[in-house]
Amino acid sequence: MRTYTAKPLEVARTWYVVDAEAQTLGRLATQIAGVLRGKGKPAYTPHVDTGDFVVVVNAEKIRVTGNKLDQKVYYRHSGYPGGLRERTLREQLDRRPEEVLRRAVRGMLPKNKLASAQLRKLKIYSGPEHPHTAQSPVPLEVVS
Repeated sequence: MRTYTAKPLEVARTWYVVDAEAQTLGRLATQIAGVLRGKGKPAYTPHVDTGDFVVVVNAEKIRVTGNKLDQKVYYRHSGYPGGLRERTLREQLDRRPEEVLRRAVRGMLPKNKLASAQLRKLKIYSGPEHPHTAQSPVPLEVVS
């Protein structure tokens, strides 16, 4: 008997919607990363993108534990000397709440070209509305 390997054209993708209100950042990000990779499917293959689409709403209402709001720092660099910029988690949630969850999920994906393909299937919105109703997303059961 041979080991089954999923082919990219054979993958059936499902759309899921997740409400991030009152969810813990890291716990939610791990479950989203697993769905994006396709880890829950019987046809999971590590080197093939077998994951599903995930739509996250209410990203601005995500919560963190401890003192992370003031101690966790996000860095970015412009590429010029002295161009290192930093923001705390509190500032980042005020300005770009979608980016907080996107960076948490990105850190849990593989570090290769496959990760960028999987991250493209993640749609994050700060409010309760999203434009993907035509895809009829199914609510994803998130375990807290």
